[in-house]
Amino acid sequence: MPRFSERFGQFPVYPLAHVPQRKRELLLRGVDVIDLGAGDADLAPPPAAVRALQQAAEVPALGRYGFGLGHVPYREAISAWMGRRFGTHFDPMAEVVPLIGSKEGLAHIAFAFLGPGDVAIVPEPAYQAYLGGTLLSDATPHVYPLRPRTDFLLELGELPADVVRRARVVYLNYPNNPTTAIAPRDYLERVVGFCRDHDMLLVYDNAYSELAFDGYVPPSIFEVDGARDVAIEFHSLSKTYNMTGWRCGWAVAKPEIAGALAKVKTFVDTGTYMGIQAAGVAAIESWADFVPGNVAIFRERRDAAVQAFRGAGFTVTAPRATMYLWIPLPDGIRSKAFAGRLMDEEGVIVLPGSGFGAGGEGFFRISFIVPPARLAEAAARAGRLLARWGDGE
Repeated sequence: MPRFSERFGQFPVYPLAHVPQRKRELLLRGVDVIDLGAGDADLAPPPAAVRALQQAAEVPALGRYGFGLGHVPYREAISAWMGRRFGTHFDPMAEVVPLIGSKEGLAHIAFAFLGPGDVAIVPEPAYQAYLGGTLLSDATPHVYPLRPRTDFLLELGELPADVVRRARVVYLNYPNNPTTAIAPRDYLERVVGFCRDHDMLLVYDNAYSELAFDGYVPPSIFEVDGARDVAIEFHSLSKTYNMTGWRCGWAVAKPEIAGALAKVKTFVDTGTYMGIQAAGVAAIESWADFVPGNVAIFRERRDAAVQAFRGAGFTVTAPRATMYLWIPLPDGIRSKAFAGRLMDEEGVIVLPGSGFGAGGEGFFRISFIVPPARLAEAAARAGRLLARWGDGE
């Protein structure tokens, strides 16, 4: 067969790549599997979104090519929500880009701004779309490890001068997956100033903006003065509305940046099914009624998970946002080995920190996406494995 490209050879294994098949094998064996791997809750979307999709399926025009334009009411709903939620205005036709989930946009934006010889600043651990877009653009990723030393913040002032000189894109994600870190306002102001000073595009992944607790309200990067000059922000219906498989998201930016992403997309897709975009309108318009109750469920699950994993012998910090716990492992326990044994011996699926890049070693991630009783059971099983590890088994 033809040889693979050099670019293809640079891709690491995707952290979830082997999980579905391994999970299927365990279920066929009769194992009671508790899957805390993917950020994919067992909760229902807004009823209004389901009804809107059902109705849209009866409209032939919505089943035709949407192209980049897509369903115009979806663009308008995004623009209205950004104004309502963050006090920012984006022209629905020139500054909004409908996406097939935010993941593809996060990767595709690199195609417009990176090429051979360019550098992208990529946090690690991180969502692998950042690295994927960089590599597919034939650019060089400069990996910055997110560690407790900096409160899991990417400190641009620590970058080597030669990296700064070549860097054209910076990926940031706060509230952060997988570390659950949040970014203070003064930090975001420093980042925007740095990107303006060094002519870098700030790619801001804000997929968890609505999944926050204890009074914390995540901002948009566009609430920071000067961000419009250098930033593009990504949002998704996946986490906010329990619509992961629907693949519907968006990006917003000034026309020159939004237009660049839209142009790339004309060569790689023809848009999300407009019936799903119509459902997206209904979801967004249900924000005020639906999201508080949904977040309350996640808060209950967060509290249950924190209590259960602490009780099982782990050190756990309660996150103020996201649907994850980022749990440190005792010294000497490798995250891949721990996650592998936990799946094989106890039927509990978690993600090893190293699956998000070498910078994630020493941690594992759980998603509190199942009811409290199942979280408690998963933690008890993880505690049993930890105890066996300590006994040398």
